[in-house]
Amino acid sequence: MSVVDVAIVGAGFAGLGMAGALRRAGRDDIVVLERADDVGGTWRDNTYPGVACDVPAHLYSFAAHPHAGWSRTFAGGHEIQAYLRDVAAREGLGERLRLRTPLLGAEWDAAAAVWRLDTGAEPVVARSLVLACGRLSEPFVPAIDGLESFPGPLFHSARWDHDVDLSGRRVAVVGAGASAVQLVPELARRAAHVTLFQRTPAWIVPRGGHDIAPAERERLASQPGALARLRADLYAEGEARFASRSGDAVASGAARSAALAHLHAQVADPALRDALTPDYAFGCKRVLLSDAFYPAVASDAVTLESSALAAVDGSTLTAGSGRRHEADVLVLATGFASTQQPYADLVHGERRTLADHWSEGMTSFGSTVVSGFPNLFVLNGPNASLGHNSAVLMIEEQAAYVVRALAERDRRDDATLRVRPAAEAAYTDEIAAAAASTPWMTGGCRNWYVDDRSGRLTLLWPGTVQAFHERLTGTDGSEFEPAHTPVRGCGIGGER
Repeated sequence: MSVVDVAIVGAGFAGLGMAGALRRAGRDDIVVLERADDVGGTWRDNTYPGVACDVPAHLYSFAAHPHAGWSRTFAGGHEIQAYLRDVAAREGLGERLRLRTPLLGAEWDAAAAVWRLDTGAEPVVARSLVLACGRLSEPFVPAIDGLESFPGPLFHSARWDHDVDLSGRRVAVVGAGASAVQLVPELARRAAHVTLFQRTPAWIVPRGGHDIAPAERERLASQPGALARLRADLYAEGEARFASRSGDAVASGAARSAALAHLHAQVADPALRDALTPDYAFGCKRVLLSDAFYPAVASDAVTLESSALAAVDGSTLTAGSGRRHEADVLVLATGFASTQQPYADLVHGERRTLADHWSEGMTSFGSTVVSGFPNLFVLNGPNASLGHNSAVLMIEEQAAYVVRALAERDRRDDATLRVRPAAEAAYTDEIAAAAASTPWMTGGCRNWYVDDRSGRLTLLWPGTVQAFHERLTGTDGSEFEPAHTPVRGCGIGGER
């Protein structure tokens, strides 16, 4: 049996970021459990043609591990995966990283004040548990009548089957979100024909970006200050985008006009333009970046079906419109189980599972700690996503909070942090009040940020990264129940 101070579940950006933050704080008694055979999370699992990040690469990386060698403004998935492998190596995790080790169950042992983890092999006992499982780990497969009757290759975009040769084949893509926008232009170049089932069009803005010349990479590598300034500029640009995404009238109006101009410049057919024009507020759904999607859809290589896939009868696909399409290959670009995290069923706290606690939508304090689950921390969970800037920044803020909270735990004779239910409820109300007038709640769309069970915004943080930083560093430990014996020292606030 392994006994460690902190067990981290997941070796994507969140897990590796957490491990690095702990080690820099002098906490080496950790283990990172990863169910797959490699690190990388989302960027290990998603290998579909065209996969890339829509955040500039120099900001989509850790502050502790800046990377001057990105080959493009917006890095491809394979390059991000390689970066994460390098980060894992730099952090020197060694035997602390356990690949092919899934979390099968986690239970809080109140008597011993530890988490007992079932991995299917040697049990792990941890004084604290960090769930860094990601919100994009389990593909969502919609219930479609007759889907099982499709005779050809059928797979989700996050589980791409590279053994399938698409040359000369008719490919149907279900979904028109972030993955499809990257995928469809690539398929249009490879397949005989592509049919895209679009339930709802997205707001799409120009992507831009370019190859980064070797000389520029060498300059950034030799001048750390220049790389730091570039990161600062990209951070500021991202923070400025919050206004347009969150409903500021002037900023969102300008962004909407830019998106419509982009559509008109790339799609000449008025009927097709109409089908690609959203009827909801800018920012209500995730805003996408692409310079290739509209030209692909406007070409003879793609047929846009402006309704959802309703039924499958062999190779015949029937849309909600009643139109029928034939396909040889079916790709589900239908997103992920984001608001109902699959790992929640596995985690048993003081009285119930995390899934039970979140039965009406995810809740927390500080987007990180949860009432009824002592010494548990969740990264990339409730209200920790962004629609305007790099998600890595949020991970870093959460990891810093965890380090401070563990110092608070160590000051307590009972070594236990229990979130006050009232603190979690107040934070949940705070999120709801901040989100109430935003397009995510009032924009007239259905988005993956809002939990259908409660109608609450449970995925996005409804503010800037700076506001999140201030919220977490402004905590004083009062979110936790008083220790059983007097607490020595100060709270857990701090500065970045």
